[in-house]
Amino acid sequence: MNEMKSVTTTFEDIKHYNEKGQEFWYARELMLVLEYKRWDKFHNVIDNAKIACDKSNNEIEDHFSQLGKMVEIGSNASRKIVDYKLSRYACYLIVQNADPFKENVAFGQTYFAVQTRKQEINEKEYSELTEDEKRLYQRSLTRKGNFSLNQTAKGAGVKNYDQFHNYGYKGLYNGETADDIAKRKQLRYREDILDNMGSDELIANLFRISQTEQKLKKENIKNENEANKTHYEVGSKIRNTIKELGGTMPEELPTPKKSLKELEREKKNNFTSRV
Repeated sequence: MNEMKSVTTTFEDIKHYNEKGQEFWYARELMLVLEYKRWDKFHNVIDNAKIACDKSNNEIEDHFSQLGKMVEIGSNASRKIVDYKLSRYACYLIVQNADPFKENVAFGQTYFAVQTRKQEINEKEYSELTEDEKRLYQRSLTRKGNFSLNQTAKGAGVKNYDQFHNYGYKGLYNGETADDIAKRKQLRYREDILDNMGSDELIANLFRISQTEQKLKKENIKNENEANKTHYEVGSKIRNTIKELGGTMPEELPTPKKSLKELEREKKNNFTSRV
């Protein structure tokens, strides 16, 4: 946990602001934090990120601003090098295309996609993500949300966390437990159900998670049975809201063909084959 905080702080430390107060990062500084030692290797990552930016119908120049810098090379001599001023979206695309085996790249993916309001992808950027990218983004948020909810639930007297979460699922999924959801989705034993949800289903669960945590705190619940009951009630109310709005019930939403773990594994294999 301390290591995660340290790397996050590093990403914060290398953030800059222009004269309009807009945040940006320098590519060469980001390269070092992401544990790349050679600019040519990192520049290949930038090129792939540019392609992804273009395919998302974004103007590359709006997110990747090339500039030249003079650096000293000794004996009072200097030379010009290429660098980029990167938007947060550009950084997000870079870490998505970077070497997933580098530990700081994984932290970077979380940082640029999941952090609090200042670091979150804005509505326009989110709408331009593919469905799989939206799933990865929402799954990161649910993972962070569940961690926080578990801490709050512990303070509320919860000891059986599987039971606690099942109460939430039963409320949202009309009586289905996590095992029931896994069986309906035809998942393998112990396969994560959240890794096998589309972005809309993940959003519904994220709302359940955040609202349950807020209610536990607001009502200062200190009893496991009451905490379980609260989780069920929140899930049920969210389900009723979906119904009233004419939305699709979570159990009726399609299960993606590939789990997020499969997508991440494919990404690693594709990277390995390119090296």
